[in-house]
Amino acid sequence: MPSRAPARPAPTAVLASTATAVAALLLLVALGTLTRQPLLIPPLAASMALIAGAPALPLAQPRSVIGGQLLSALTGYAVLALAPPGPWSAALAGGLALGAMTLARTPHSPAAATAVIVALTAPDPTRFLPLLALAAATLVLAGLLGSRLTARQYPTYWW
Repeated sequence: MPSRAPARPAPTAVLASTATAVAALLLLVALGTLTRQPLLIPPLAASMALIAGAPALPLAQPRSVIGGQLLSALTGYAVLALAPPGPWSAALAGGLALGAMTLARTPHSPAAATAVIVALTAPDPTRFLPLLALAAATLVLAGLLGSRLTARQYPTYWW
């Protein structure tokens, strides 16, 4: 029985997507070093994988990447307003983030992990939110620049 998996992409497309993802994540590390603030958190690596690897998906569009990340972080802070940081709060925040993103039409599965991180670690929102916005926008810009290396269009819509 033949596989129902998607066809293997051309080697040049794999190389371009991989190079885009590596460059974007290294850029986050560089910006984090300059600002002396960590910008690379695991959910952002997953975000970049969507942007570079599946740029046509709704989950990879700028509205979802930036909006989903920020909305999920805000969901984590909302949970922290009612409960202390910890695994119970993190589980609640991660689940609620899915609902919030769905209602806002900003689906971005990696962002649920951002809500979990916020509810576990309770970072200062005045520092965390602007840095998260900068990091998410940087990934979108990298995806835009990286799409110039391939025949794939990114983004398919902005907002």
